[in-house]
Amino acid sequence: MEAADRVPAAVLVLFVYREGEPYLVFTKKTETVPHHKGQFSFPGGVVETFDGSRVETALREAQEEIGLDPALVDILGLFDDSATRTSGFVITPVVGLCRTAPVFRPDGREIERVVEIPLQRLLDPTCFREELWERDGELHPVVFFTCGDDVVWGATGRILKEFLEAVFGQRSVGRGA
Repeated sequence: MEAADRVPAAVLVLFVYREGEPYLVFTKKTETVPHHKGQFSFPGGVVETFDGSRVETALREAQEEIGLDPALVDILGLFDDSATRTSGFVITPVVGLCRTAPVFRPDGREIERVVEIPLQRLLDPTCFREELWERDGELHPVVFFTCGDDVVWGATGRILKEFLEAVFGQRSVGRGA
């Protein structure tokens, strides 16, 4: 699929602090959403024509999905776009830091629950694995972060891996720090 044919989307890679420790925020989608049923993702969604930027999209979607007040978020920057292999999206990750410890309220329609995973756990090589999956006759790496019963994988796992490697160094993810 060509880049021009993909649907633009933005997600919020959100850091929150709980008792002085950094956590990343993920959402678990309901079984009734059109795409990625039951999967873990960053808060976010499709860019609307009224959104002035990818940042606005990510913040608007986070407010709609999990009740996050956009005024509480300091935007740290944008990360490289990531295309999905099967659902036809091109996703812009927007990195943010929540100034206070927010109370999340999943909307119940799109989002079943909010999951906060300690950054330390995501950097632990025992929670990371990569598999090669075949699609259309080609092998593609699929990234998994397993934290208890929760598994972050697919495009979200790939974005997370790329982000952690860029911020914490090439050896940080899946290889031991």
